[in-house]
Amino acid sequence: MGSEHDEVDRIVDAWRAQRPDLDFAPLGVLSRVDRLSRHLDRARREAFRRSDLEPWEWDVLSALRRAGEPFQLSPKQLLQQTLVSSGTMTNRIDRLVGRRLVHREADPGDGRSVLVTMTEDGRTRVDAAITRLVDAETELLSVLPRADRERLAGLLRKLSLGFDS
Repeated sequence: MGSEHDEVDRIVDAWRAQRPDLDFAPLGVLSRVDRLSRHLDRARREAFRRSDLEPWEWDVLSALRRAGEPFQLSPKQLLQQTLVSSGTMTNRIDRLVGRRLVHREADPGDGRSVLVTMTEDGRTRVDAAITRLVDAETELLSVLPRADRERLAGLLRKLSLGFDS
């Protein structure tokens, strides 16, 4: 497999010929990550489309689903998990209520607060979407043996932690 070349190899080789003074190793890694990200984005959008969800709907519904029974969070908790502004979250919740994928209810622990609860239809759609997503992502990684996938996950985690801190 070491003798196989992809489009990134051709691009890096062309740059090395033009600019031998530069180290193109980062381009070799991150250009591949970028290309793989595009494939992943297409697979995710297709999984969501087949479940009649927009990517932003997936973000909110998946946060609720991961919360476990009774699949509810406060708007503030949803903000923290989806990293959007308060106004954006309010708009998203309104739209999801309109589609009957979530509903608002008073927080029994604080009458001034509201909880967002996923409906059965929301749960059905998010469960279908996660199944399709896991299947698509498994297919994207199918060329790698499990040990390589685990090593790659560890390396990407290490790289990611550098940005998250």
